[in-house]
Amino acid sequence: MRYRKLGKTGLTVSELGFGTIPVLSGHVPVLPKFYSPDTGTAVAIMKKAFDHGCNLFDTAIPEEYGDAEYKLGEFAKTVDRKKIIISDKARFYGGGDIYREVIRSIENLGTKPDIYFVHQVDENNADEVFGKSGALEALYDLKREGKIGFTGIASHYYSVLYRAALDERVDVLQGSGNILERGMLERIKVEAAFANKGLILNKLYAAGLLIGPFSVPELIGGVYEYPFSSALLGIGTFDQAEEAFAKEYPPVSFSFEEVIERLRKDFEPIACDRCEKCVCPYGHELHTSFRQFNYFHLGKEFWAANKLKMDFEKTYEHCRSCTDRVCMKECPRRLYIPGEIERIYKLLSAYGGG
Repeated sequence: MRYRKLGKTGLTVSELGFGTIPVLSGHVPVLPKFYSPDTGTAVAIMKKAFDHGCNLFDTAIPEEYGDAEYKLGEFAKTVDRKKIIISDKARFYGGGDIYREVIRSIENLGTKPDIYFVHQVDENNADEVFGKSGALEALYDLKREGKIGFTGIASHYYSVLYRAALDERVDVLQGSGNILERGMLERIKVEAAFANKGLILNKLYAAGLLIGPFSVPELIGGVYEYPFSSALLGIGTFDQAEEAFAKEYPPVSFSFEEVIERLRKDFEPIACDRCEKCVCPYGHELHTSFRQFNYFHLGKEFWAANKLKMDFEKTYEHCRSCTDRVCMKECPRRLYIPGEIERIYKLLSAYGGG
């Protein structure tokens, strides 16, 4: 296992980290497979990863990750606490709410989290998070009180992570990316503001959906060119832990076009890398719709279709009537976006949701 510095925190983290979603017990519709190990088995799986050099373990509160937080706490009792780094998170945006959740997480884990993130920050709640009496201010206070080690902002949005990179109260960022959805990573790679922040990368396997078209060595090696501190892997079995952590994988170079061509063996993907530069004058997240289209064909049919149904009718109507086409002017992949929206509409119609 190789190790990297986590920004200016002084922490050294394993290049690959353990994502605990798959070790929870219960139903998680976003996962392509269902594992549900009991506590003893989950602890043993984490111990296997630890024995192979993994020292970063990431979780979230029970409302988001089921009993994974409790299981991580049980695992922490079985090893030298100083040899592991625990990152935790909660999807609350007001200061009072996040403060309460941190105290509860400490109780659930039985130990102090080394990093605590405000989870799923987006453009709609960012002002509350970063503002006076917001969640970030509360985390900053908790850090000064010694209840957490470092503060973090977790988001799927470049604009939010950029704002966090400029904020001195933020120690660590958590964002998503993989060899397909690499657009945000490409922007982070060249933006100087991110240089001093630790970056924990998630969705390396795209919730497991890219395993099949690509091998684990390809998915891991394919992101090494980007400036992350640790890449989280969702691990739910002993075999997965062995495959991910037992060996060091060399860097692999994949052009975006090569990734799309590989996916074309099974379906015609929308060639969007989720750079998030496509600005819709009506406020629709076009890159999210494109992602769900691809995820539908990668094995997440029910979940992706339901996500698309939430507001796609308005997206389709607005796209048909729009003449500005601002989104296309900013798209580095030069997608004909109205045509891609029409493809999604036809998919939903055929599926019964259009």
